[in-house]
Amino acid sequence: MPRKTKPYLTQLGRPVAPPASPEEALLERVPNPHPESPYLVRFSAPEFTSLCPITGQPDFAHLVIDYVPARWLVESKSLKLYLTSYRNHGAFHEDCTVAIGRRLAELLAPKWLRIGGYWYPRGGIPIDVFWQTGAPPRAVWIPDQGVPGYRGRG
Repeated sequence: MPRKTKPYLTQLGRPVAPPASPEEALLERVPNPHPESPYLVRFSAPEFTSLCPITGQPDFAHLVIDYVPARWLVESKSLKLYLTSYRNHGAFHEDCTVAIGRRLAELLAPKWLRIGGYWYPRGGIPIDVFWQTGAPPRAVWIPDQGVPGYRGRG
C-alpha cells in the first residue's frame, strides 16, 4: 500500500502574521479523506469585520459558509487568516460576501457551496447577502443556517 504523505501547508502549526489584504491571503486546502461520502462542512464566523469603502467605518457580519466537498477541504487556519484579512479591507457587503464564496469555490471545486452574510445594521438597515454555486445535492442534509433575520427592539 502506498504511503500517504501530508500535503504541503505553509501556515498550519507555526506563527503567521495576518495578511494585509484578501488578495495577499493564502487559502490552503487538504485532501478530503471521504470524497465518496456526501456530507456538509459548515464554518461560522460570527465576528467578521470589514470596512465601508466610502466612510472607512467598520462593518460587522455573521458569515455562515456551507459546502459539500469533492476532493478538497479548506484548511481552517488559512480560512481564519483569510477572513481576518478583510478587517482593513474596504468593500461593500455584497462584494465581501460574494468574493469569499467565489474564492472558496475556485480553490475547492466543491460539489456545492453557499455563503450567507448576515450583516449588522448601520444607518438602520441590515443587509443580508446570499450566494451559492448551484442547486444543493439531494443526498446531503443541509440544515438551515440558524441565523435569525435582524430584529430591532420591536
